[in-house]
Amino acid sequence: MTTIGFCSTSTPITAISPKRFARAKAFLEGKGVKLIGGSLTGKQDHYRSGSILDRAAEVNQLIHNDEVGIIMATIGGTNTNSILPYLDYDYLNQYPKTVVGYSDATALLLAVQTQAPNCRTLYGPALVASFGEWPPFVNETWTAFEKIINTRHGHSVTIKAPTYWDDEAINWNDFERPKQQRPNQWHSIGTSKLTGRIMGGNLNTIYGILGSNYFPKLSPNDLLFIEDAEKDASTVEKNFAMMRDAGAFDQVSGIILGKHALFDDSGTNRKPIDILLEVLNGQQIPIIYDYDSCHTVPMITTPLGAQTTINADDGTITFSRF
Repeated sequence: MTTIGFCSTSTPITAISPKRFARAKAFLEGKGVKLIGGSLTGKQDHYRSGSILDRAAEVNQLIHNDEVGIIMATIGGTNTNSILPYLDYDYLNQYPKTVVGYSDATALLLAVQTQAPNCRTLYGPALVASFGEWPPFVNETWTAFEKIINTRHGHSVTIKAPTYWDDEAINWNDFERPKQQRPNQWHSIGTSKLTGRIMGGNLNTIYGILGSNYFPKLSPNDLLFIEDAEKDASTVEKNFAMMRDAGAFDQVSGIILGKHALFDDSGTNRKPIDILLEVLNGQQIPIIYDYDSCHTVPMITTPLGAQTTINADDGTITFSRF
C-alpha cells in the first residue's frame, strides 16, 4: 500500500477548501492510498497554515514518520522558502522518501534535491489542488503519477502527452460544467528532441531561492524546466530576465517551458514563448514548449534530476535514473 503524508507548507488549503480536500482524500483512498495528515491539517494563520517554525515542524514530523513513503504538498502558495533552513535533511537523506508537489512546493523540492539527494523529488500533483479535480482530468493526472512512483530505481518510464488539456478556473468546490478538452500539442524551436538531466520547477517560486544553497547547480547536460501560472506579461518578462541574468540559460543545453495557465498578455497578444524569445535576444538554445507538467490539467509528473528524453513530434517523454 502507498502511504502519503501530506503537508501545507504555505497556503492553508485544507482549512479554506474543505469540500475539495474531502473529494481529494476520497479519490486517493479509492485508489488504495493510505493518507496521514500533517499537524497543520485544518489549521489557518491568515495567509498561511501556521508560523514558519510550525510549518517546518509539520514537514519534519512526516520526515521522521517511518510509515510515510511519500510526502505530498496539499497545494502551493508563496512562502515555502521560509521553512527551508529548519528541515532535517540529514535524517531525510539517511532515510529517503519521495517528495512531490508543484508551484510553490518547488522550493521544498529543490531544497530536498540539493540537501537530501538520496530522495526522489517529483514535480507533480498536490493533494487538494490536483486530486480534488474532477474526471476525466483527475484520472489522467493519477495515471501519470502512478507510473512514476511505481518505476523502480534503475528502470525507465515513458509518458505520453495528454490528448487534451484545459486551464479554466471553474469547478474548484462544486461541479459547474465540464471543462473544455482542448486538443494538445507540444511545440519546439531549434530541435524537436532534447536529452539531458531535467531540473527546475515553478519560475515565480525559483526567484525566492535563486542564488541560495537550495537552488541546484546547473550543468551543460541539463534541461531547464520552467513553468508558471496566473501571471501577466510584465511579470513573465521579469522572471525570464532574472534567469538570463543569473546565467541559467548559458549553463544548460535546452529549455522545457510548461504551459502557462491563465496567462494575462496585458493586451500585447504575446504568449510566454514570445517573451522568452525576446529575452533570449537571439541566443541559440533549443526550446520545447507547452509541456504539461504545470498548473494546467491533466498533469504529467516530472521526476527532477532524471535523465530525460523529450520528443515534441510524437509527444513523449522518457525518464530514467531517478
